Amino acid sequence: MTQDGPESHLLPLARLRRQRTEFEIVPDPAARRALAEALGLHDLRKLRLVGAVEPEGAHDWRLAAMLGATVVQPCVVTLDPVTTRIDEPVTRRYGQQAEPPVHRPGEEVEMPADDTLEPLPEALDLMDVLAEALTLALPPFPRSPGAELGIARAAPKGVRPLTDEETRPFAGLAALRDRLADDDES
Repeated sequence: MTQDGPESHLLPLARLRRQRTEFEIVPDPAARRALAEALGLHDLRKLRLVGAVEPEGAHDWRLAAMLGATVVQPCVVTLDPVTTRIDEPVTRRYGQQAEPPVHRPGEEVEMPADDTLEPLPEALDLMDVLAEALTLALPPFPRSPGAELGIARAAPKGVRPLTDEETRPFAGLAALRDRLADDDES
């Protein structure tokens, strides 16, 4: 089923018959702009989630889909726009026995061994699945072609700045080896 209306992205799992249900989510330009703004993107040109939800066991469900998107992000070096095509498989399992992670302030959250298993919701919001999958698929450090990080060197006036090579643990040994080799040649 193709999703068009404002509530059409909700799949009421509790009321679905225990059979495969196909879906296709293609957000309109306003929804893409809102998601792009929320994720700090320059643009979100294309976005689509196509897949199916099917029963797994007596009460659980499995979502298998393909996320397709064309995103424009700022380059981490130059801030120039970087366009990336994303085509990612998306898998989620929703089970009655799944427990949501408990998070207490100041404590670490232990992630379950199966990170595809989530608690079974009354209704599955496919827009939430799409937004989460897109967020996880975005390149974390997009770079323009040829963008290079320069070498930054700083030191007090009159002092030669250290190079990356000199800060390595065995740089002093390499210099000693070179000096000894020079002495042997003399």
